[in-house]
Order: sequence, then structure tokens, then C-alpha cells
Amino acid sequence: MSDNDVMPYARFDSVEGLLQRGRGLGPVRALRNPLEAAPFVYDGIRRDWRWDGFDDRACYLAGLVRDLGMSPAPVVELLAGDEGQCRRAAEVLELLALDDCDEAREALRSHVREGAHWVSVLESVSRIWPLEWWEDLGEAARARIRGEPEPPWFTEPWTRFGIEVQRPDPGPTPNDLTGLTDDELLDLLAEAGSRVDALRELSRRDPVEGLIPLVPSLVTPDGRHPLPRLRQAVDRLGALAVPAARRWVGDEREWLARLGSDVLADHLGSEVIPVLVAELAGQWRNRAWCGPDATARRLARFGPAAAGAVADLRRFWLRTPHSYERAAYLEALAAIDPGGLDYAHTESLWDCEERARLLGIAHAPDHPETLERITALRNDPMETPDVRAGAEARLAAMTTTWLP
Repeated sequence: MSDNDVMPYARFDSVEGLLQRGRGLGPVRALRNPLEAAPFVYDGIRRDWRWDGFDDRACYLAGLVRDLGMSPAPVVELLAGDEGQCRRAAEVLELLALDDCDEAREALRSHVREGAHWVSVLESVSRIWPLEWWEDLGEAARARIRGEPEPPWFTEPWTRFGIEVQRPDPGPTPNDLTGLTDDELLDLLAEAGSRVDALRELSRRDPVEGLIPLVPSLVTPDGRHPLPRLRQAVDRLGALAVPAARRWVGDEREWLARLGSDVLADHLGSEVIPVLVAELAGQWRNRAWCGPDATARRLARFGPAAAGAVADLRRFWLRTPHSYERAAYLEALAAIDPGGLDYAHTESLWDCEERARLLGIAHAPDHPETLERITALRNDPMETPDVRAGAEARLAAMTTTWLP
């Protein structure tokens, strides 16, 4: 998705817009009027409203289908759609099957036997379903694989069925440079064929100050990008890179100026706060949905001193369509201005993102609605292991607190 996409998002505070963004308030409001919300849920499966592939939706949408009492039939129909529609529908249906929806389970099994996108469906269900739910599909898989243009890539379930898989070319094996001294690694940075291997090794070691003067020369042949692993190696330098970074920020090469800016943002003291606040404000003006989470994390380390960023952090939390970054905004708000976040943490218990739900589990207040939701998360067979474990730990801690 992008701002130039033909699928504009609905208002951030409407039920449709909340569901498109995966906000926790979406399911809460949808439950008040399931008939009105149901078309938006189906649309979220038919069309991909995620900002990019890092965003999660499957558990969120499957929970909505179940909790709103929606029929899985329209989702089953999407298995016959294009590859993207089939993938999204399969992800929802395989979770519904875990919650004892027989219609969902049988639809996916039938698709493996007869559907167009059966290979990806079988690979997907084999990752999360019990073995006994799909092991008997081996005969159908062996018969159908002959009609595929190439062998499958993944090991499971194909090797279990005796079906040959492709062996991806792992590429050249990195040189083992663990026996070299720091100075020898720095010497290798002058050799085009070994520089990435040297940077990989330096990124694992204690800071090597000799790397600093070489940084501007460690670029791809076109001069537009840093070499792979350079950023990780510079990160190891920590505050040692600050003096050089002050020079890098003024360089005409965009990649080097950005690297210098990041080093200063990570290691300078409070003098960098106005710069970070202005950066976040600019990201908001430009509706730059990818990347403000890094700015938010840098601001969070200053606590209340970064209060000038609170308004934009709240705006991003409320409105971003890039749900993967939403937890970072809430974490920054909690570090800078924690007052009044009980509602945000409670809403996060319904969020589409696992990290956000974990924040809600850890920090939502002890209200009856909160405890009911945390209990539901603990018992939900569609939930991730980390969320279920987090909910169990929160409830166990509360039980211990209540004991005389």
C-alpha cells in the first residue's frame, strides 16, 4: 500500500477505517453492530489493507469472523480468487479451523484436493495444524504435484509425502575471518572481494575505532548505498562514532548523511531532542508511515524531556495504517507521558499486532472488561503462543496478588 494506491483508507475513527488499520477499537465497536461491520470484515479479507508485508491481520480478521457470528462461506469463496485473495482467505480459515470450525477445515482440505492454489494452502496448513488434520492428503498431493511447473520449495509437508523439493542455492559461503586480528580485518576493507565478510566479522566484535575513517569509502560500486553490514559495524562503535558522525551529517551523499544523523540521534544527549521532535513532525506532515517508529524509539529514551513529541506520537498511534509500527508509538508515549494511557493499553488487547496485544496484557488496568479479555486471549486457540503465555502470566500474577 502507498498514498498513491487506488484503495484510500476510510476515516481513522470510523468502524471501516479502524478495521482497515487493525486498531483494537475496531472489534470493540464492530461488536455493537455486527451486521453493519460484517461487510468491512469480508472486505479486509478480499482486499489487502495492510500497509506492507510486516503488518499482521490473519488472527485479527479470524477473530472478527468468529466473534461477530459471521458465516465463513464468503471467505471460503475467496479461495477461488487470485493468489492474494486465496492466501488471505486460507490464513483466516486455518485459524478458524483451530477454533473448531469444521466448515473452514473441510474447505481447505477440499482446496488441496481440487483448488488452483493448493500448493501454498497445503504448505500453510501444515505449519499450524495438527499432523492428523492433513497427513492423509499425501495421496492427493502426490497425484497433483505432477501437474505443477516446478517442484515445491519447502521441506514440509513434501518430504513427508515422498515428494522432491527444490534445493535453493545458498550462494557463496562467507569466509571465516574469526582468526584475523582487528588490523587484518581493516586491511581487508581495501579489497573489493572481502569487504562485506570483514564488516560481518567486525559487527560481531568489540568496537574497532580504526573503522571510523574508512566508513565514507565503504559503498556499493554505484556509490549510492553503504556496503552490507556497514551499519551493523558502525552500531558496534556506539558513541565512539559521534565525532565523525557530526561530519557525516553534512555530506552530500544521502546514505552517509543519514548514517551520521542516526548515530547522533542514538548517542547524543538532550541537545538532539529538538531535532528528533522536528523529524517526527515532518514525518507526520508527509504522512510517512514507514520509519517513524525508529524516531519514536529514540525519543523514548529521553522520557518526559521529549514532551514536545507527544502530540505527533498520539496522531501516529491513532491514524497509522502501518500497524506494525503502532506498538512503538505506544511504548514511546508510555516513556514520555504515561498519564491517560489506560484506554490505549486496554484497546491494544484487541489490536491486530502481537506486540500491541502484549503491551495491553502487561499494562492494561485491572478492570473487569480487561480481565475478561485477557482471559479470552489466554484461552483462544487462534492466538499466538507468546500472547497466550503472556495472558497466563498476567492472570497468575493477579491471582497471587489477591491471595491473603
